[in-house]
Amino acid sequence: MKKPRASRYIGSFEAKTRLAELLRDAENGTAYVIRRRGKDVAQLIPPADKPDAAALTRLKADLRELRGQIRGGFDIKGLVREGRR
Repeated sequence: MKKPRASRYIGSFEAKTRLAELLRDAENGTAYVIRRRGKDVAQLIPPADKPDAAALTRLKADLRELRGQIRGGFDIKGLVREGRR
């Protein structure tokens, strides 16, 4: 995905009227701030890049390491059963 360009401001009525065009622009990196009566009410921004498989693997390994550092451990199934009583 491309790096977002500077935000452009657009009124809510115009945003509603031109939504398909704005979505194409967002897909190509343009960000919009939607205003109603002069106040910012929403943002239309390009999607963030998806993390790669290596980053997800590192994240999983980090989480496993953190779980190992918890003292005393815990039984998730036991906690769920206890919460159902």
